[in-house]
Amino acid sequence: MIFTPCTLAGAFIVDVDPRHDERGFFARSYCDEQFRAQGIEAPIRECSLSFNARLGTLRGMHYQASPHAEDKLVRCTAGAIFDVIVDMRPQSATHRRWFGTELSARNRRALFAPRGFAHGFISLSDGAEVFYMISAAHAPQFSRGFKWNDPAVAIEWPLRPAVISARDDGYPPLPAP
Repeated sequence: MIFTPCTLAGAFIVDVDPRHDERGFFARSYCDEQFRAQGIEAPIRECSLSFNARLGTLRGMHYQASPHAEDKLVRCTAGAIFDVIVDMRPQSATHRRWFGTELSARNRRALFAPRGFAHGFISLSDGAEVFYMISAAHAPQFSRGFKWNDPAVAIEWPLRPAVISARDDGYPPLPAP
């Protein structure tokens, strides 16, 4: 695997390092030892799938509050998404900054977001499927979110949402720092 630090402290783009032969290729998509070598201690406790039937489906911005904050490794296994993370850690030098990148079945890229980050995405294709590896069990009472188009964060989404849940669209903006 190839780890590339993002502009947000502790976050990484994780690319596969395929070994090709006449059959195609083989590549490791997760290895605890390699993550630890990058200083990432993120035991995986849950894996989840998100299927998004339509282009322009927006999900986010979500996170779990402490003590159930979670590390996430996000990969798009079908279609494509524009994946976004926001640093919510008050003491971080990158607090309230965002980072976005395209994840797709074609580029096989993943995005690692450490505890204390919000996450969301918009589908760039019909039939986009997203696979999440998560370090903490889901605790609904600790689920939080903020408005996907909060001007204080100013995420530059590549397109306007065509589909968004009432819950996600109804989140408030972040309170002033």
